[in-house]
Amino acid sequence: MLNRRHLRVKVLQVLYAFFQKANDNLDSGEKELFFNINKTYELYLHQLLLIGELGYAAERFSEERKSNNLPFSIDKHTGLKFPENQIIKLLRNSESLSKACKDNDVSWTNEYDLVRKIFMHIRRSEMFRDYIEKDTHTFDDDKRFVLKIYKTLVCDFELLHNYYEDKSIYWIDDWELVFRMTQKTIKETSESDDELKLLNLFKEESDKKFARELFHKTILNSKDFDPLISEKTKNWDIDRIALIDIILMKMALAELLKFPEIPIKVTLNEYIELSKVYSTQKSKVFINGVLDKLAVDLQKDGGIKKSGTGLVGKTKT
Repeated sequence: MLNRRHLRVKVLQVLYAFFQKANDNLDSGEKELFFNINKTYELYLHQLLLIGELGYAAERFSEERKSNNLPFSIDKHTGLKFPENQIIKLLRNSESLSKACKDNDVSWTNEYDLVRKIFMHIRRSEMFRDYIEKDTHTFDDDKRFVLKIYKTLVCDFELLHNYYEDKSIYWIDDWELVFRMTQKTIKETSESDDELKLLNLFKEESDKKFARELFHKTILNSKDFDPLISEKTKNWDIDRIALIDIILMKMALAELLKFPEIPIKVTLNEYIELSKVYSTQKSKVFINGVLDKLAVDLQKDGGIKKSGTGLVGKTKT
């Protein structure tokens, strides 16, 4: 579930490509923005589907050992107990997950080798052995087990990271968010559920509108923002300021001037936080100083007009 900070990051990424290529096609830029945003949801579906696929890998593993007359030890129970985990069963049988994966062309069909390697990594763990050797499991036992292997064994599996990085450049910055989304989905399941409750991509429908308008208004007002930034950077050659820093300041100006419902303090805090991640140490201080000066002067000149929730110091963004 994307909050507004995540959406600002998505807008920043697409704006960077847009300005770098000197693009002037807003429609194609907007399509790229929502393609980027939807890729986050695809990664979320991949992760949920993967957990269910591990159940299939366990069954196939047990069948292979049985057909080859190999010694079983704890493996004689693997093909039964692991796939019968109530969370894994819910994921495997979920019609909502199946439909969402089909709609978004998400599948592990051609990646069985990777799924099997992840399962074998889990199988070698002490927590797996403890789970398999236990005679009975409650629903909460099953949930805790899945959450634990997901956090400590699946998400840290290097080959999985490599696979995702090769599959989409958009997923590098989405990993932590999708990890939390997947955890939240599993945590919120209950024993009475007969269907998986998927999270929505957007927290609210207005957030989708926010992303679109922030993208459009930053571009459409870009030339008007240049002199405002230049005025506050007289000792700097604006052409030599990093493009990412220019875009962050223009996005902030778009919010300050064109989004009356967003408080000034929220906008300043958000873009200072983004500069910590996407700019250098010096740039962070530089952006902070420029935005503070712009906000003060624009308030004095009456350029910033806030209304509704924008009049208070905090809002849910």
